[in-house]
Amino acid sequence: MPGKLHNRHSSSRCSSRLLIPTLFAGSVIVVYVISSFASPSVTYSVQTARTERSFVVSLEQFLTHGDASKLSSPVRDDTVRGESDRLAMKFDDLVFERENRLLNEDPAAFPVKVYVYEMPRKFTYDLLWLFHNSYKETSNLTSNGSPVHRLIEQHSIDYWLWADLIAPESERRLKSVVRVHQQQDADIFYVPFFTTISFFLLEKQQCKALYREALKWITDQPAWKRSEGRDHIFPIHHPWSFKSVRKFVKNAIWLLPDMDSTGNWYKPGQVSLEKDLILPYVPNVDLCDAKCLSENSSKRTTLLFFRGRLKRNAGGKVRAKLGAELSGAKDVIITEGTAGDEGKLAAQKGMRRSLFCLCPAGDTPSSARLFDAIVSGCIPVIVSDELELPFEGLLDYRKIAVIVSSGDAIQPGWLVNHLRNLSPTHIKGLQKHLAQYSRHFLYSSPAQPLGPEDLTWRMISGKVVNMKLHTRRSQRMVKGSRSICRCDCWQSNSTLSNPLTRVLS
Repeated sequence: MPGKLHNRHSSSRCSSRLLIPTLFAGSVIVVYVISSFASPSVTYSVQTARTERSFVVSLEQFLTHGDASKLSSPVRDDTVRGESDRLAMKFDDLVFERENRLLNEDPAAFPVKVYVYEMPRKFTYDLLWLFHNSYKETSNLTSNGSPVHRLIEQHSIDYWLWADLIAPESERRLKSVVRVHQQQDADIFYVPFFTTISFFLLEKQQCKALYREALKWITDQPAWKRSEGRDHIFPIHHPWSFKSVRKFVKNAIWLLPDMDSTGNWYKPGQVSLEKDLILPYVPNVDLCDAKCLSENSSKRTTLLFFRGRLKRNAGGKVRAKLGAELSGAKDVIITEGTAGDEGKLAAQKGMRRSLFCLCPAGDTPSSARLFDAIVSGCIPVIVSDELELPFEGLLDYRKIAVIVSSGDAIQPGWLVNHLRNLSPTHIKGLQKHLAQYSRHFLYSSPAQPLGPEDLTWRMISGKVVNMKLHTRRSQRMVKGSRSICRCDCWQSNSTLSNPLTRVLS
């Protein structure tokens, strides 16, 4: 849920900041049994090195770990430094040979093979240092008074994925993805450009110029030319980031916070569930672990809690209606608030003392509040008819949340009565699954099995064959023929009845 930005120092700046995870190994090995949704027989060897979830601490450790080149494998990647159509044709032949070999092997045994481009430092490390060096000094604020660095932190999925991919293999824990160093061995190509940091920390024109440079650099690559970007991943997690050049990369896989269908954030044809992936925001609050959940169980005396901005745009207008409807209701707390340090503590305290947490749409259908509620052990009450949820091919949100339509939620007395009428057995079931699901929304370093980084690659693996289909199809289409083949999933998350019912009957 983006906010309008105000900069106290310069009105022309793109705006404020970001943070990062560690890459260190542990010494003791334990067996970690997966119990959430994976098969009970699946096990991982997990190191007991401390897991870091703080962006500030992680960034400091990452950038001061030593020369960044030492973090990567000694194997030299074959990223192309110049433009060549001939290389694109040669690369296509190499990919064809590899895929022919793979046809005779067991596909279930393969992790996703990802090639990470070695982009110039101005697209990667320089931006991380820019954030690091300006983190304490900046006073840029969003329109609701929150420090802009918090906004970047919420959308910092680009860092967590990249930091894990470039870590030494001996320190990585995920089995769903492997980094390859030869492009013909790759299923997917990861573009490590920090679009959100550059948007918020650079002057507006400087930011747009860097976007154009990044666009030219990546579209000059043979692998891009071969597939027209269909097998490339762009982390575009903030709705405003990379906006000036998006139309040139619409074939690529975008990592998004949601899929707004109003046209305010994404143009028609740019995003779809077929090719893109929804990733969770980074939670604003601390994890309420098993001990915390046990201690807070008897303290959850508030029925429904919400703290945040009640006045939002677009789909978020439902917030004001909900605020007016719920204000003064017994055992319900609805307050205005910000996401600064003081606001974080107030929200964290309120969520840990509440049975249900209201999660309405913001300026976009999604909001970081949903993930704050999940990691706080507070059952989310989702009121956002257009919302698409992260990893929904793997996770069943009906097991952890109450999902209601906006139309029902704003009816006088309806929502409170609905929550009060849920059976204790049903509520206990939601809480039980909520405790199990929290791990799926906690970015960390090292990245953990069944964490959001892991689920990202599991979801991507399901897109690989379809991506190859469209790549091969585009290569053989006769010029000038009817080449449009679309399967955009624009159906909303609405609970309204099927509009075709009357026609079909």
